[in-house]
Amino acid sequence: MRAFYAGFDPLHPPVRICLGAGLRHAVGEELRRLGLSRALVLTTPEQISLGEMLLEALGPLAHALFSRAAMHTPLEVTETALSVAAGADCLVAIGGGSTIGLAKAIALRTDLPQIVLPTTYAGSEATPVLGQTIAGVKETLRSLKVQPEVVLYDPELVVTLPAKLTVTSGLNAMAHAVEALYAQDRNPLSDQLALAGIRIFKDGLPRVFAEPGNLMTREETQFGSWLCGTVLAQVGMALHHKLCHTLGGSFNLPHAETHAIILPHSAAYNAAAAASALAPVAEMFDGSIGGGLYDFAVTLGAPLALKDIGLAENDLDRAADLAVESPYWNPRPIERAGIRELLQQAWEGRRPE
Repeated sequence: MRAFYAGFDPLHPPVRICLGAGLRHAVGEELRRLGLSRALVLTTPEQISLGEMLLEALGPLAHALFSRAAMHTPLEVTETALSVAAGADCLVAIGGGSTIGLAKAIALRTDLPQIVLPTTYAGSEATPVLGQTIAGVKETLRSLKVQPEVVLYDPELVVTLPAKLTVTSGLNAMAHAVEALYAQDRNPLSDQLALAGIRIFKDGLPRVFAEPGNLMTREETQFGSWLCGTVLAQVGMALHHKLCHTLGGSFNLPHAETHAIILPHSAAYNAAAAASALAPVAEMFDGSIGGGLYDFAVTLGAPLALKDIGLAENDLDRAADLAVESPYWNPRPIERAGIRELLQQAWEGRRPE
């Protein structure tokens, strides 16, 4: 096992980060180290077997299992989970962004400590950011309450992640880092974290795709996930995340796939306005930031078109309208005509120029 502590906010204790095969068996040890004894285990319905495994392993340290975590963290699911959390003294989330998002939503309201075991590369575990859907609109917030206290990266938990989810989850993580490079509050540290994370996935995703069972490569890409998530915690979000939050929260599109599809188009939209900031990434991808990221996605068999993941063409006008309401800061002005064209290209799956 490799472990370190990371913290970039003087008001928050450093987060314990551990990497190593078999760490899912060390959850009880982490509970005892923190003086905790009543863990609410969280999963999605699809990953209930992982939750049951943890529940059995924890024995008397387990409080209960809640296995109804859902994509985009709907408020009604959080409210149901809160009733189950009564009497627990901590949360143990095993899963991807949906499960970790639910843990964060509960922690926001209860201040319960969190131990998380990611099963994807989304990177939510590394941030004090929560996105939750209320009345069909996805909202985001930052709070030190939602930052997990312990993150356990067990490569054996992602080794069985299907190739499609491996790719989209990795591209999702890369999107955090690409957007961080042109953030309004970027800094030398965030730039280096972002570039390191992008490089790991550029090199690692093809290797994981070719040899899914390689635990060393899986662990390297899990570290890349932490880097990309951590950089998202350091800076503000811009156009890319606004579009993905709109498409996910209001049209219920799958999270990772939406990020994977939008990434080349949002990068191309900002390419001229943030040319200097994006130059190192453009160089990694044969000189073209938008086209290069699109070509990379093609080589991995990633989804390329919003129409293929459930968005109807007659929803594009409404999506554009929502995307320009209360826009996030962005290096290029967020104008409705440009956003509408971006969405049209992404819906069709055209390569951005």
